[in-house]
Amino acid sequence: MFKTTVNNQLFEIVFSDKSGLNGLLNNESFKMDLVKQGTVYHVLHNSKTYALEMLSFNKDEKSCVVKVNNKEVTVFVKDKYDALLKQLGMENLNSKKVNEVKAPMPGLVLSILIEPGQEIFKGDGLFVLEAMKMENIIKSPSDAVVKSIEVIKGNAVEKNEVLVKFV
Repeated sequence: MFKTTVNNQLFEIVFSDKSGLNGLLNNESFKMDLVKQGTVYHVLHNSKTYALEMLSFNKDEKSCVVKVNNKEVTVFVKDKYDALLKQLGMENLNSKKVNEVKAPMPGLVLSILIEPGQEIFKGDGLFVLEAMKMENIIKSPSDAVVKSIEVIKGNAVEKNEVLVKFV
């Protein structure tokens, strides 16, 4: 069984064979026909056709971005093993716990994009650091809550100097 989330809607899928074209979708039987044409899959289901193209895949998050009839949707997938890990309280084994972010290079702190107590997510901008006349956005390597900011706007920092600490 797989649980997928598409546009905040949950779907439960049970495939009845290895083809993945037959099974149950939210306890209702389904049967599809599939034709691959280059990178596009054409699916026929309930007398409707859908053009599907995989745009990106994130193995760590078990998600992908799929273009369905020229509309992009993000799909998150969980299988029976994910459900078991959650039941055992072990669902976050792959997430990195980061306590601090250090300056990747010497430079000047142009702006601070966060504040103490703020919840941030992986990829969020933390600082703008100028190095060799280029502006670099320093991003968060993981989800966290800001404990303290260790630098001041306008000050120079050295490589590996701690910029921010997380809870």
